[in-house]
Amino acid sequence: MALKTGLVSLGCPKNLVDSEIMLGLLQASGFEITNREQDAEVLIVNTCSFIQDAREESIKTILELAQYKKRGRCRALLVAGCLAQRYPREMMAELPEVDAVLGTGSIPEITGVIQRVLQGERVSLVGTPGYLHTAGLPKLQATPSYSAYLKIAEGCDNCCTYCIIPHLRGPYRSREADDILAEAAAMASRGVKELNLVAQDTTRYGMDRYGKPYLNPLLRRLSRLEGVVWIRLLYTYPTLLNEELIQLIAGEKKICHYLDIPLQHASASVLRRMNRRGSGEGSARLIEKIRAAIPDITLRTSFIVGFPGETEADFEELLGFIAGVQFERVGIFTYSREEGTPGAELPDQVPEEVKLERKNRAMTLQQKISLKKNRLRLGQVLTVLVEGRNTKGVYHGRSEGDAPDIDGKVYFKANAAVNVNPGDFVKVRVTSARPYDLIGELV
Repeated sequence: MALKTGLVSLGCPKNLVDSEIMLGLLQASGFEITNREQDAEVLIVNTCSFIQDAREESIKTILELAQYKKRGRCRALLVAGCLAQRYPREMMAELPEVDAVLGTGSIPEITGVIQRVLQGERVSLVGTPGYLHTAGLPKLQATPSYSAYLKIAEGCDNCCTYCIIPHLRGPYRSREADDILAEAAAMASRGVKELNLVAQDTTRYGMDRYGKPYLNPLLRRLSRLEGVVWIRLLYTYPTLLNEELIQLIAGEKKICHYLDIPLQHASASVLRRMNRRGSGEGSARLIEKIRAAIPDITLRTSFIVGFPGETEADFEELLGFIAGVQFERVGIFTYSREEGTPGAELPDQVPEEVKLERKNRAMTLQQKISLKKNRLRLGQVLTVLVEGRNTKGVYHGRSEGDAPDIDGKVYFKANAAVNVNPGDFVKVRVTSARPYDLIGELV
């Protein structure tokens, strides 16, 4: 009888891809995948360790699932991913409920590790991150059938002083373009209409493998895939966002007029301490160039407030930048002092209460901007990818300007006689606007 196995995936979409591969490997080996944790004989937590909040969520989830070993059917509890990679010894020593830890480079070993645990062994399999998945590995898609994440590279070379990712994920490693195309084609053949490209830095794709950025040729090849309607770029590093890429997005109808550009700050002095190139002025020029080429572009960015040494003047400069550039989407994060990063050793650490106050001020400003931007959509007809319907008959979906899981929704009603299903593309006229969501009617 097949062992019932459940998996909880935490953190970013890149981590979710690893979870999908583990699930695929397990299913291919005869394990039965279940969403009911209480029924699972094997439970896996794929963890995040990017910032303190993520670590706390990971530990909380591990302890919650450990309860099923006491009062459920669970025979084995495994912890995978970034937290396992970062603290393997601590987890084995302090969490006796955990039967095995697998680092980020050990994802393909999941089946063998479970077998060892069921034979009575306690396993720690954490080494130097070097794993890079291929299209040949089985994969069980965890996202809706019509939308998927396509990971094009692993690791990172940027070495920002606040970030632990290079330590957890290793150096930047691009997948072979042909291999990516093979995986994307397989996705399209089973009904995926939206490809969301992810990596720690998508604009760096190909530098290590081909000696130059290869994102543009990759996008052109992906755009030729039959069945794919939207191709969305996430995590684009600003210094490698070149004119050719901008023109490609402007001219290729399958590439969403959407860019996620994590800028992190606008103050040149803060950016230097973060080991990030550029400045607020340079970023503003880049945004101006993008909007000139793609007037209907939706731009998302993220900023860190409270980085060591950030003065009130630095923060005011950031607020001025946000107010001036008027991004459609912004995420504001307080600086998390991460053990093992250069930023943790910097002087002039900012008190937590100051970080939170700055975050609230920045978010209040951005909320007003987001509402203003959304009100400009009133009367417009948007193409919307339908995701579902609630019990009151209200449908929800996403426009080209809304990435899955992080951005807002478009809500609309449809005549009962009209057949609307998840995965359909429909036309919706915007009739009302909120700071993060739009409301409309089916055209």
